Amino acid sequence: MTGEPGAKGAPHPSTDGRAQGQDVLGLGERDRDALLAYVGEHLTLVRRTASGERPSYWILVTGVVVGLAAHVGGFLLKTSATGEPLLLVADLLYALGFSLWTGVVVVVFVQIWPEAKRRQYKQALDAYEAALSRQARAGSGQAPDPASAEKGQHE
Repeated sequence: MTGEPGAKGAPHPSTDGRAQGQDVLGLGERDRDALLAYVGEHLTLVRRTASGERPSYWILVTGVVVGLAAHVGGFLLKTSATGEPLLLVADLLYALGFSLWTGVVVVVFVQIWPEAKRRQYKQALDAYEAALSRQARAGSGQAPDPASAEKGQHE
């Protein structure tokens, strides 16, 4: 195709890097409308995917499930095993399972929980600043300076 970048005889892009009829995403009007319709229908999924939370949560859930299964399997094997090689495998499986699921619990309490709390505080702060801004605009007709608004709250 001659319209694709790098094709022989393709028109050179405009000075701002976009071809005629394309938006910031590099899509034509029809493709952009279809993309925006999809994002509108699946907004929560797109937000989770864009933030990177969904894959990491699945990995952590899988780690807990596999770790607990290995831990319980190792324990059951230890109680029923009579030979030395089988006891060694049972001990290894038991220890692997324990370390896997406890490692996931540590990650949740050290990384994920504080990050969720930080996001909650940020949302509350953003809502507070938006309300403060609306209140100031309604009173004076202009947007307030956040530093002076904060100073006024502490006095």
